Amino acid sequence: MDEIVSVHAAKTRLSQLLARVEAGEVITIARGRTPVAKLVPIARNAKRGFGAMHGKIVIGPEFFEPLTEDELDRWDQ
Repeated sequence: MDEIVSVHAAKTRLSQLLARVEAGEVITIARGRTPVAKLVPIARNAKRGFGAMHGKIVIGPEFFEPLTEDELDRWDQ
């Protein structure tokens, strides 16, 4: 269950609360008895593995052919 702390306690112990949130806890901040905010851990981005798109994208042999003079001229504009 989430812990509920007062606004005053959150202000005085913010660093400690953030450390607990980083460890996976959820902290609810309340003004009086009314909950007004939650401190929740941010989901970490998983590392993308090399070849994650393998088999999902196809690059045809025409990709490796030299550009035509017209196409090269358009790049210079």
